[in-house]
Amino acid sequence: MKVYTKTGDKGTTALFGGTRVPKDHARIESYGTVDELNSHIGLIRDQEMNAHYKEILIEIQDRLFTVGAILATPPEKEVMKNGELRLKKLGIIESDIELLENEIDAMEEALPPMTHFVLPGGHTTVSYCHIARCVCRRAERLSVHLSHNEPVPEIAIKYLNRLSDYLFVLARKLSHDLNAAEVQWIPRK
Repeated sequence: MKVYTKTGDKGTTALFGGTRVPKDHARIESYGTVDELNSHIGLIRDQEMNAHYKEILIEIQDRLFTVGAILATPPEKEVMKNGELRLKKLGIIESDIELLENEIDAMEEALPPMTHFVLPGGHTTVSYCHIARCVCRRAERLSVHLSHNEPVPEIAIKYLNRLSDYLFVLARKLSHDLNAAEVQWIPRK
């Protein structure tokens, strides 16, 4: 299989199931941003950190491939001609969200309470987490936008929402672990 197919040379691409859409279609923007997020999480995972965080990040990357597949499948192509579900072995389930929530809770137990907003920065790894959090929020917004016109499983949006929370708390925890300065935003008086 060649990497280049030339089928997208005129600005269209195929979704799962073969439906062709413009490359700037909301569905493409949604799963393209999830793919971008997955790459940023790979960059975070490449940093020096606790092995447990790396294991969780691999799990998250795997789930993001699933979210991408869900977003790349238009509703009319969810069932194949043979009657089977196109993504029958893929899906986001409540335990995927619970994993993120449990990880957030565990990290927050070791952190001082927040009294102000936190400014991104303090260490390169922390900054990568904040960038990924912002990309995650964009993926969530784009998925919500898509859901106004086409069905999007609510659990996929919920997963992206919780993941952005996880990335924020991971940034705070890594600041703590790396003894990096966590600067809180203080509004002018």
